[in-house]
Amino acid sequence: MFIAGFPAGAWGTNCYVVATGKGTECVVVDPGQDATAGVEQVVAENRLKPVAVLLTHGHIDHMWSVTPVAGAYDATAWIHPRDRHLLSDPMAGISKESAAMLLGGRHEFVEPDDVAELADGQELELAGLRFVVDHTPGHTEGSVTFRTPYGAGEGEPDVSEVMFAGDLLFAGSIGRTDLPGGDHATMLRTLSSKVLPLADDVVVLPGHGEQTSIGRERATNPYLRDLIETGREGGAGRVTRGL
Repeated sequence: MFIAGFPAGAWGTNCYVVATGKGTECVVVDPGQDATAGVEQVVAENRLKPVAVLLTHGHIDHMWSVTPVAGAYDATAWIHPRDRHLLSDPMAGISKESAAMLLGGRHEFVEPDDVAELADGQELELAGLRFVVDHTPGHTEGSVTFRTPYGAGEGEPDVSEVMFAGDLLFAGSIGRTDLPGGDHATMLRTLSSKVLPLADDVVVLPGHGEQTSIGRERATNPYLRDLIETGREGGAGRVTRGL
């Protein structure tokens, strides 16, 4: 499997390009602010053809470039219906701090020409890859993750799956829940039902920061440890992340 990732824009949002190998079709995950040039470079250097853009959620730092990227390659944009309105009205989900970053700028957002909606448990067959969609609300109402099988090469560590986590789970933290559409109790239920059952060797590629694994987060992430050890729906005052 070929995965190229790079941080894009003022928010440092991780954008990923995923394919079975060089010279094939590919999918783009979360093309945020200023991600277009990075996508173009990865695609050109590796002779790839994007056929789909996958959005983990509708926050502006993850979907800023979805329309130009999808339009440039005639690709389908995939998003959960609960976040679809943010494609054309991203200010509806934004924080005051993020809004301040945009003041004075002239930014217009419209849906891509081809938009498809995601559902919990859906399996997507795209670019020769299979992605399992998990609806993971809490950060936003329409947040999802995408899990795909990963075949490790000779000498590489065993990895059963790679999960593109968006702003659900980070190394040592979770996504913030204080924005419109966010809910802390819902986030904890999602972590309990969608994250904790996963195998330790699942690699987590988050929307911000470094990659991690389910096993690492199960052992060290304070939010997951609370759920495992006490079942408390607490964690107030700890650092959460995201737009």
